[in-house]
Amino acid sequence: MRAPCGSPPRSDAVGRVVVEVADTGAGMPPEVRAHAFEPFFTTKEVGKGTGLGLDISRRIVVERHSGEITIESGPGGTLVRVRLPMRHRGAS
Repeated sequence: MRAPCGSPPRSDAVGRVVVEVADTGAGMPPEVRAHAFEPFFTTKEVGKGTGLGLDISRRIVVERHSGEITIESGPGGTLVRVRLPMRHRGAS
């Protein structure tokens, strides 16, 4: 279930902060979703994008903060979900 727009972040069953960003567009085809987090992957024409946005997002969320970032998509929209631990590993 998605929180209404403008809602504060919520936490999940294991105590991670969950932030969701969604749209109501056409959705991502599976072949695009499969490569979305790869560096330099883009569906835009040459010169219109670097293909680094989701790669950088994944590096920050997963590698720097020990979190998760996922994409759910289908006809009618796409949902990007970020889960971050309340405390970073090694924090006391």
